[in-house]
Amino acid sequence: MRLRLRTITCLFVLCLFGLSNARASKILIPMDAEHQSAHLKAYGVAYAALKGGLHIDWLLNYKGGSFGMEYLDGIERMCKLRGVSYEVMSDAQYGGILNGILDPDFNGDVIKLEKAPKIAVYTPANKEPWDDAVTLVLTYAEIPFDKVYDDEVLRDDLAKYDWLHLHHEDFTGQYGKFWFSFHNAAWYQHDQKVAEESAAKHGFKKVSQLKLAIAKKIRDFTAGGGYLFAMCSATDSYDIALAAEGVDICESMFDGDPMDKGAQQKLDFTKCFAFKDFTLVTNPMHYEYSTIDNTEFRTAIPMKIDYFTLFTFSAKFDPVPAMLCQNHTTTIKGFMGQTTSFRKETLKSSVLIMGDFKPANEAKYIHGEYGKGTWTFYGGHDPEDYQHMINDPVTELSLHPSSPGYRLILNNVLFPAAKKKPRKT
Repeated sequence: MRLRLRTITCLFVLCLFGLSNARASKILIPMDAEHQSAHLKAYGVAYAALKGGLHIDWLLNYKGGSFGMEYLDGIERMCKLRGVSYEVMSDAQYGGILNGILDPDFNGDVIKLEKAPKIAVYTPANKEPWDDAVTLVLTYAEIPFDKVYDDEVLRDDLAKYDWLHLHHEDFTGQYGKFWFSFHNAAWYQHDQKVAEESAAKHGFKKVSQLKLAIAKKIRDFTAGGGYLFAMCSATDSYDIALAAEGVDICESMFDGDPMDKGAQQKLDFTKCFAFKDFTLVTNPMHYEYSTIDNTEFRTAIPMKIDYFTLFTFSAKFDPVPAMLCQNHTTTIKGFMGQTTSFRKETLKSSVLIMGDFKPANEAKYIHGEYGKGTWTFYGGHDPEDYQHMINDPVTELSLHPSSPGYRLILNNVLFPAAKKKPRKT
């Protein structure tokens, strides 16, 4: 039976990609700055190969985190069509590369990618791909994903997926704290109406109660082995919602009654994934949730020096952060958002900082474990739009095909495909 299933799988791959050229055994997709000019599209090729049944070697720290796989005509054709640079080589040539990577003196490793992860994005159905950096780059890289929202999460559809991204959601029920500037705007009123209808539909009196229920479902998804990724306000508002379970932190314009005046003292930081000891921003006119975000503490930082630095991890001893930090540069231009970055004093001791900006004492890119799963939080809205504003034009990723900031997102997308190695001690 196993032989028959393996034969069927091989036939499927051959039908998808075409017969292989017997004279060429491997395709290497380099991911450094010198040899690749379409980094984002390259992730899409890797995902398509996994979807077709191929296994991929992720060559950590070799030419920017290159991909190696069996040669198939269809893979080569896809690279050409998508403008992705590649090399065709013999088994012997490829074996020499692997030997070099596995040398104890080289900070690299070979991670096997085995199965294309099923991807979901928690986002309203009416949102366009360009409303969120993750849906934007997934669409550009041609990596398929499903949109899920309240209905799907509450009926436990997350069990169908390996990887979940949180759109720039406000899990506290305060509608992004846009009330002061936009409460008369048609889009704000529409979003509030839709959220209130969803809460009522699911038996909740308040939107904050609905969003807490969603946050707890996502927590359970992660605890069960899921991979959670969030950006911008979906990072801190998520943890704030968990910490405020059973506490009213919303003023009357958000939920019809005053907030609990003792809310700050009732927060339970043990329920948070990443953050601790933060102070809520209770003024409803103030466009900020808490002291987690560093946006207002970094106002003197000029754009021209706003670059965060990726940490260099030992690929052989710390393969997980090494995977998540693969790039063709370790210095990445900063970008702002409602939640731009994370004040280090609000991070739990268990949080792994993978990228930071030391002059502002902030973390930009953080990671941790929860139960059997993991989470990654990435500050900022759009890696190629320094200070994105409402109604700003769409970012054209064709103008940024090698964006190192967007590469971090796609590292996370492929991460669930990896055959995990036990951590070495």
